[in-house]
Amino acid sequence: MLQKNYFKGWYFKCINDDHTIAFIPAFHRSNQEETASLQIITNSSAFNIYFDSLKFQDKQLSVKIGENQFSEKGININIYTKDIIIQGNLNFSHLSPIKYDIMGPFQFIPFMQCRHSVYSMRHRIDGQINVNGQLLIFKNSMGYIEGDCGRSFPNRYIWTQCPFSNGSLMLSVADIPILGGHFTGIIGVIMMNRREYRIATYLGAKIKRISKNSVTVKQGDYELNTVLIEKNAQPLYAPDYGKMSRTIHESASCTAYYKFTFKGKKLCEFTSNRASFEFEYNLKNL
Repeated sequence: MLQKNYFKGWYFKCINDDHTIAFIPAFHRSNQEETASLQIITNSSAFNIYFDSLKFQDKQLSVKIGENQFSEKGININIYTKDIIIQGNLNFSHLSPIKYDIMGPFQFIPFMQCRHSVYSMRHRIDGQINVNGQLLIFKNSMGYIEGDCGRSFPNRYIWTQCPFSNGSLMLSVADIPILGGHFTGIIGVIMMNRREYRIATYLGAKIKRISKNSVTVKQGDYELNTVLIEKNAQPLYAPDYGKMSRTIHESASCTAYYKFTFKGKKLCEFTSNRASFEFEYNLKNL
């Protein structure tokens, strides 16, 4: 049985040579009131459309909201509102799932505030979408899919995701309330050269350093440094006890720096303008 206050949402990021567009279909329940929404974020704008209901399947990811379909196979969208007209089809192939649940053993802890999922670290996208008269063509382009469910987003968190020449990475650092206390939860994956590197609290990961727009995490001899260089933030709605009443800001397409090392030896280092970043972390109490 779902919790009284509950949300479940998915994040489909699609990147071509010039543009990034992300789709966030979601189901939310607050005080027995159920609603559904689709948020769309581009390089320069964000849109929110409400729907009466949403249907989904988890085993083989499939989400239907209105007449719009989102799945591991692709996206079929047709929306006409006063703010956005968007139509098109995108086909996904060559998905890259991670080896096991990103939550690790925390997936078995009941009543966690928020649970994260990663469906594909990187995949191919082909097709086209017309957004308010602008045609976005995807040909051998890149995508990423993740999801969240629970009661609320963490009060303080950092999230970033970025594809790069031979792989893709994601990292989330959050303050997690549990059993009257709290701890810093870290989950991350660096997938490159067909190898998966997992960074997580349940594997011993800890924050080494955190400052405005930057975080470095360390796990044994591995170290990952991320820096948000240039924001391009757009407002999004986020769940608070099931209700989409909180405003956060995401840079779906921004400039960021990443460096991943083992015993000080560089495994990868790059700056990208295809990064996505959310820095919702109050540093006053650190």
